[in-house]
Amino acid sequence: MAPHPQTWLKTTPSGLYCEPGDFYIDPLRPVERAVISHAHADHARPGHKAVLATQGTLAIMRTRMGAEAAGAAQQALAYGEEQKLGDVTVTLHPAGHVLGSAQIAMEYRGSRAIVSGDYKRQADPTCAAFEVVPCDVFVTEATFGLPVFQHPEAAQEIGRLLASVALFPERTHVVGCYALGKCQRLIAELRHAGYEKPIYLHGAHLPVCETYRALGVELGDLRPATVAEKSALKGAIVLAPPSAIADRWARRLEDPVVCMASGWMRVRQRAKAGGVELPLVISDHADWNGLLATIREVGAPEIWVTHGGEEALIHAASRMQIRARALRLIGYGEEDG
Repeated sequence: MAPHPQTWLKTTPSGLYCEPGDFYIDPLRPVERAVISHAHADHARPGHKAVLATQGTLAIMRTRMGAEAAGAAQQALAYGEEQKLGDVTVTLHPAGHVLGSAQIAMEYRGSRAIVSGDYKRQADPTCAAFEVVPCDVFVTEATFGLPVFQHPEAAQEIGRLLASVALFPERTHVVGCYALGKCQRLIAELRHAGYEKPIYLHGAHLPVCETYRALGVELGDLRPATVAEKSALKGAIVLAPPSAIADRWARRLEDPVVCMASGWMRVRQRAKAGGVELPLVISDHADWNGLLATIREVGAPEIWVTHGGEEALIHAASRMQIRARALRLIGYGEEDG
């Protein structure tokens, strides 16, 4: 009999630990060996001795935290390539979350568990699409694990943004978005919609965009917003961190239309509280229907649910005759909604 993953995958204060492989998955503190799903700061932390991840994730980690902090020893693993760690065979599969993001598949004595990391099911021109991989236990995120979260197609929301730009040609549209993933996806979606004008970026967004370009993702004409003349920003689109859109930085823009791109913009009170005039429901996480579809498609008889709406998803899984339980992992946030 193949050993159940609960006998060899353990929750610890440092994060999820694979005993027979002697490694941690997205550990919360420095460890000897880490396997990293993607480069968002709540999953990729500095100071590990050995790091295994995709080439894209490692490159972005080096950009965000410096080469030394990204791991004393760094090993890039291509999607689908096998790597033996102890008695466990590890493979990485596309998660569709951001560039380089991966589901971590572990096989041990005939048993396969997959940790999804963060993932989405919508198409994204900047990263590989989520790959369905059958398994015995699927560890799923549940950031938007409530039925209220139904994400429209990104093209629809980009259309709303461009319609507002056309309606208010004298105003600057400043869009709050996270520096890794959301920023580059918005740029790529705008280009796909035919928007060829320069897109202006807050300084915090420039380094990761350059890394995406180095990894082969074309983003078009990007310019720093901080040195641009105010007149040049009239009628333009500016991308900035969510924290910048409501502070003095945004007030220097020309009568800004404050926008925010996030799955959380489905909640009107959240948009209103943030002073958002144009909420754009664009998320890099699976919505409720995406979560349910994924659980069905991977065919795992058991799922473990982490960071998000655990209870609702566990209830929905039980109605699908799938065993489900909450995996209590502390320290993962919503940096990338």
